[in-house]
This record gives sequence, structure tokens and C-alpha cells, in this order.
Amino acid sequence: MANFEEQLTQLETVVERLERGDLTLDESVRLFEDGMKLSSACKQELEQAEGRIQVLVEGKGGKMKAAELELNEVEDNDLEIDEGEGE
Repeated sequence: MANFEEQLTQLETVVERLERGDLTLDESVRLFEDGMKLSSACKQELEQAEGRIQVLVEGKGGKMKAAELELNEVEDNDLEIDEGEGE
């Protein structure tokens, strides 16, 4: 599978082609479907990356330490942020 940057470039190309407006209806629908798949794949990859982000939190004695940022989905698509244990 292509990496995020390649998928994003492909998605930008799809959007540009659709915006030109010189495609048949069938070509436009096919490209739109391709774009939706690429968009979904990019979103999924971004969500995975977001789960790996480390944030700085204040530790004992005022020192900063790295901690994993953990996101837990809750009802109504709101996100609850739990700060995990630092390494």
C-alpha cells in the first residue's frame, strides 16, 4: 500500500481532475469513488499517527517528561484525552 504522502498526492490529482470538469459522468463518478477511498486511507493513517504523538507533561519537581497521548473515542464522536505513563 502507498504511504501517506503518495496517497495525498494521488488525492490531490483526483481533485484537480474533477475540478477541471472535462470528464464524462462515468469517469467523474469513478474518480470520485477513488478519491473517497484515498481520503479514507489518509484519514486512517492520520488517526494512527495521532495516537503515537508524544506530548510533554509536567512531572515531579516541575521537570518535563514525555508521555504518550492516548485518545479514547466516546459517545457522539467526542474525544477524551488520557495522558499515559511516560517512559
